[in-house]
Amino acid sequence: MWQNRGKALRGSRGAGEQGRFSPLPLCSPAPHPKTMVIIIMGVSGCGKTTVGRALAQQLGVPFFDADDYHPAANVAKMGRGEPLTDADREPWLARLHGMIGEWVGEEMEEITAVFACSALKKTYRDQLRGSLDGVVFVYLAGDFDLIWLRLAARQGHFMKANMLQSQFDTLEPPTAVEALTIPITLSPAEIINQILHQAFA
Repeated sequence: MWQNRGKALRGSRGAGEQGRFSPLPLCSPAPHPKTMVIIIMGVSGCGKTTVGRALAQQLGVPFFDADDYHPAANVAKMGRGEPLTDADREPWLARLHGMIGEWVGEEMEEITAVFACSALKKTYRDQLRGSLDGVVFVYLAGDFDLIWLRLAARQGHFMKANMLQSQFDTLEPPTAVEALTIPITLSPAEIINQILHQAFA
Protein backbone atom coordinates (compact mmCIF):
# COMPACT_ATOMS: atom_id res chain seq x y z
CA MET A 1 0.00 0.00 0.00
CA TRP A 2 1.11 3.56 -0.73
CA GLN A 3 0.82 4.56 2.94
CA ASN A 4 3.72 2.26 3.78
CA ARG A 5 6.14 3.52 1.18
CA GLY A 6 9.19 5.30 2.44
CA LYS A 7 11.05 6.38 -0.66
CA ALA A 8 11.53 10.05 -1.36
CA LEU A 9 10.06 11.70 -4.42
CA ARG A 10 12.07 14.30 -6.31
CA GLY A 11 14.60 14.31 -3.51
CA SER A 12 12.49 16.50 -1.20
CA ARG A 13 10.01 14.18 0.49
CA GLY A 14 9.94 12.27 3.71
CA ALA A 15 8.49 8.85 4.24
CA GLY A 16 4.73 8.40 4.26
CA GLU A 17 3.24 7.60 7.64
CA GLN A 18 1.94 4.15 8.36
CA GLY A 19 -1.30 3.55 10.15
CA ARG A 20 -4.85 2.40 9.94
CA PHE A 21 -7.81 4.63 9.25
CA SER A 22 -11.27 3.54 10.37
CA PRO A 23 -13.77 3.75 7.48
CA LEU A 24 -16.36 6.53 7.36
CA PRO A 25 -19.38 6.83 5.07
CA LEU A 26 -18.43 8.10 1.62
CA CYS A 27 -19.77 11.52 0.65
CA SER A 28 -19.27 11.67 -3.10
CA PRO A 29 -17.68 8.61 -4.74
CA ALA A 30 -15.12 9.71 -7.30
CA PRO A 31 -12.38 7.09 -7.78
CA HIS A 32 -8.91 8.26 -8.80
CA PRO A 33 -6.58 5.24 -8.89
CA LYS A 34 -3.49 7.27 -9.91
CA THR A 35 -3.89 10.26 -7.60
CA MET A 36 -0.75 12.36 -7.37
CA VAL A 37 -1.76 15.86 -6.22
CA ILE A 38 -4.64 16.72 -3.87
CA ILE A 39 -6.13 20.23 -4.10
CA ILE A 40 -8.26 21.20 -1.11
CA MET A 41 -10.79 23.77 -2.36
CA GLY A 42 -13.61 25.97 -1.05
CA VAL A 43 -14.33 29.48 0.13
CA SER A 44 -12.16 31.26 2.69
CA GLY A 45 -12.71 29.96 6.19
CA CYS A 46 -13.74 26.43 5.17
CA GLY A 47 -10.53 24.95 6.58
CA LYS A 48 -8.46 24.43 3.42
CA THR A 49 -5.15 25.36 5.01
CA THR A 50 -5.77 23.51 8.28
CA VAL A 51 -6.81 20.29 6.54
CA GLY A 52 -4.26 20.57 3.75
CA ARG A 53 -1.32 21.18 6.06
CA ALA A 54 -2.38 18.34 8.40
CA LEU A 55 -2.86 15.93 5.48
CA ALA A 56 0.54 16.81 4.02
CA GLN A 57 2.22 16.43 7.40
CA GLN A 58 0.58 13.04 7.95
CA LEU A 59 1.78 11.81 4.55
CA GLY A 60 5.20 13.47 4.72
CA VAL A 61 4.68 15.45 1.50
CA PRO A 62 4.96 19.16 0.62
CA PHE A 63 2.06 21.55 1.28
CA PHE A 64 1.40 24.69 -0.77
CA ASP A 65 -1.10 27.39 0.20
CA ALA A 66 -2.23 29.13 -3.00
CA ASP A 67 -2.78 32.43 -1.16
CA ASP A 68 0.99 32.65 -0.68
CA TYR A 69 1.48 32.90 -4.44
CA HIS A 70 -0.83 35.80 -5.26
CA PRO A 71 0.85 38.75 -7.02
CA ALA A 72 1.40 41.77 -4.77
CA ALA A 73 -1.36 43.67 -6.60
CA ASN A 74 -3.88 40.97 -5.70
CA VAL A 75 -2.85 41.00 -2.04
CA ALA A 76 -3.21 44.79 -1.93
CA LYS A 77 -6.63 44.62 -3.56
CA MET A 78 -7.89 42.00 -1.10
CA GLY A 79 -6.46 44.05 1.74
CA ARG A 80 -8.70 46.94 0.64
CA GLY A 81 -11.71 44.62 0.75
CA GLU A 82 -12.06 44.44 -3.04
CA PRO A 83 -12.98 41.07 -4.62
CA LEU A 84 -10.60 39.79 -7.29
CA THR A 85 -11.66 39.61 -10.93
CA ASP A 86 -10.98 36.76 -13.32
CA ALA A 87 -8.28 38.91 -14.92
CA ASP A 88 -6.64 39.31 -11.50
CA ARG A 89 -6.64 35.55 -11.01
CA GLU A 90 -5.28 34.62 -14.45
CA PRO A 91 -1.51 34.93 -13.72
CA TRP A 92 -2.02 33.43 -10.26
CA LEU A 93 -3.78 30.33 -11.63
CA ALA A 94 -1.16 29.96 -14.36
CA ARG A 95 1.63 30.00 -11.78
CA LEU A 96 -0.17 27.41 -9.65
CA HIS A 97 -0.75 25.17 -12.67
CA GLY A 98 2.98 25.17 -13.32
CA MET A 99 3.69 24.27 -9.70
CA ILE A 100 1.16 21.43 -9.75
CA GLY A 101 2.76 20.09 -12.94
CA GLU A 102 6.03 19.61 -11.07
CA TRP A 103 4.36 16.99 -8.83
CA VAL A 104 2.36 14.87 -11.26
CA GLY A 105 3.26 12.26 -13.83
CA GLU A 106 4.54 9.42 -11.68
CA GLU A 107 2.78 6.10 -12.32
CA MET A 108 2.07 5.00 -8.78
CA GLU A 109 -0.80 5.11 -6.30
CA GLU A 110 0.63 7.77 -4.04
CA ILE A 111 0.00 11.39 -3.11
CA THR A 112 3.04 13.55 -3.83
CA ALA A 113 1.84 17.03 -2.79
CA VAL A 114 -1.13 18.84 -1.26
CA PHE A 115 -2.38 22.27 -2.32
CA ALA A 116 -4.98 24.55 -0.73
CA CYS A 117 -6.76 26.80 -3.23
CA SER A 118 -10.22 28.37 -3.37
CA ALA A 119 -10.80 27.20 -6.98
CA LEU A 120 -14.33 28.55 -6.82
CA LYS A 121 -15.29 28.30 -10.50
CA LYS A 122 -15.10 25.33 -12.81
CA THR A 123 -13.01 27.43 -15.20
CA TYR A 124 -10.49 28.05 -12.39
CA ARG A 125 -10.31 24.32 -11.66
CA ASP A 126 -9.89 23.60 -15.35
CA GLN A 127 -7.00 26.09 -15.46
CA LEU A 128 -5.35 24.48 -12.45
CA ARG A 129 -5.70 20.97 -13.86
CA GLY A 130 -5.13 21.73 -17.53
CA SER A 131 -4.12 18.54 -19.30
CA LEU A 132 -2.50 17.06 -16.21
CA ASP A 133 -3.52 13.61 -15.04
CA GLY A 134 -3.56 12.70 -11.38
CA VAL A 135 -5.04 15.93 -9.98
CA VAL A 136 -7.88 15.47 -7.48
CA PHE A 137 -9.99 18.25 -5.97
CA VAL A 138 -11.48 17.94 -2.48
CA TYR A 139 -14.31 20.41 -1.86
CA LEU A 140 -14.87 21.39 1.79
CA ALA A 141 -18.55 22.32 1.85
CA GLY A 142 -20.18 24.58 4.43
CA ASP A 143 -22.77 27.37 4.69
CA PHE A 144 -22.14 31.11 4.98
CA ASP A 145 -23.13 31.48 8.64
CA LEU A 146 -20.81 28.77 9.92
CA ILE A 147 -17.87 29.95 7.85
CA TRP A 148 -18.37 33.60 8.78
CA LEU A 149 -18.32 32.65 12.47
CA ARG A 150 -14.99 30.92 11.89
CA LEU A 151 -13.53 33.90 10.04
CA ALA A 152 -14.77 36.36 12.66
CA ALA A 153 -12.84 34.42 15.28
CA ARG A 154 -9.57 34.73 13.36
CA GLN A 155 -7.02 37.48 13.90
CA GLY A 156 -5.09 39.09 11.07
CA HIS A 157 -7.14 37.58 8.22
CA PHE A 158 -7.90 39.93 5.32
CA MET A 159 -11.36 38.48 4.55
CA LYS A 160 -14.35 40.77 5.15
CA ALA A 161 -18.05 39.85 5.17
CA ASN A 162 -18.71 41.34 1.73
CA MET A 163 -15.73 39.46 0.30
CA LEU A 164 -16.99 36.17 1.76
CA GLN A 165 -20.43 36.79 0.26
CA SER A 166 -18.75 37.51 -3.06
CA GLN A 167 -17.00 34.15 -2.85
CA PHE A 168 -20.28 32.35 -2.22
CA ASP A 169 -21.84 34.22 -5.15
CA THR A 170 -18.92 33.12 -7.35
CA LEU A 171 -18.78 29.54 -6.07
CA GLU A 172 -19.70 26.81 -8.55
CA PRO A 173 -19.81 23.66 -6.39
CA PRO A 174 -18.06 20.80 -8.20
CA THR A 175 -19.94 17.67 -9.22
CA ALA A 176 -19.19 14.24 -7.74
CA VAL A 177 -17.27 13.42 -10.93
CA GLU A 178 -15.11 16.52 -10.62
CA ALA A 179 -14.28 16.40 -6.90
CA LEU A 180 -14.71 14.69 -3.57
CA THR A 181 -17.18 16.67 -1.44
CA ILE A 182 -16.78 16.58 2.34
CA PRO A 183 -18.78 18.63 4.89
CA ILE A 184 -16.84 20.98 7.15
CA THR A 185 -18.99 19.93 10.10
CA LEU A 186 -16.60 16.99 10.40
CA SER A 187 -13.39 17.41 12.37
CA PRO A 188 -10.11 17.89 10.45
CA ALA A 189 -9.10 14.33 11.41
CA GLU A 190 -12.39 12.94 10.05
CA ILE A 191 -12.02 14.95 6.84
CA ILE A 192 -8.49 13.61 6.32
CA ASN A 193 -9.78 10.09 6.99
CA GLN A 194 -12.37 10.48 4.26
CA ILE A 195 -9.86 11.93 1.79
CA LEU A 196 -7.51 8.98 2.28
CA HIS A 197 -10.32 6.45 1.80
CA GLN A 198 -12.05 8.12 -1.14
CA ALA A 199 -9.00 9.18 -3.15
CA PHE A 200 -8.10 5.55 -3.82
CA ALA A 201 -11.60 4.03 -3.69
